[in-house]
Amino acid sequence: MDHTTTHRWRTLDIVIAAVLGVAFGVIFWAWGLLWNGPADAIPLPGRAAIYGVWLVPAVLGGLIIRKPGAAFFTLTVAALVSVALGSSWGWTLVIQGPLEAAAAELAFAAFAYRNFRLPVALLAATLAGLAAALYDVFVWYPGTAWGSFRLPYILITAASSLVVAGFGAVALTRALANTGVLDRFPAGRERATV
Repeated sequence: MDHTTTHRWRTLDIVIAAVLGVAFGVIFWAWGLLWNGPADAIPLPGRAAIYGVWLVPAVLGGLIIRKPGAAFFTLTVAALVSVALGSSWGWTLVIQGPLEAAAAELAFAAFAYRNFRLPVALLAATLAGLAAALYDVFVWYPGTAWGSFRLPYILITAASSLVVAGFGAVALTRALANTGVLDRFPAGRERATV
């Protein structure tokens, strides 16, 4: 059975989504060190150009698993793992991660989990980026001006998400499919359509 006949999760779907989530949780932790370390030399809102990395697992999970909740599960696991590893943002990620994941999930749901082509991936990434940026400007940067900080931050984060999480997740899915490791998933059997 494939994604067109059932939306039930197989054990393999859960394992792969969890493995992706854990791997990206470690990447998130390291990316946070970069964000607060060397990249701190780039003032905000410009630093938001590298934000999209934090949204890759939502799009990647959706593209590979192709079932309801895949984007949500993968990014939420990644956020929780980064919290467990000691992310500088702490427990706030328990809220922010699922919010971003839900936004990406909306794109896949809007197409009834039947379209996993590039435009849908880009929409998922952009929606996740918008959710992330809106959360940030209200929670982390509430005293900043809309014209000089908030609006540029939102636009830069959305653009970074589109490029890094959208195009990046599609490229990762294609690369993984070409190795054969996704042959048990529709993404692996439909290599040319991802």
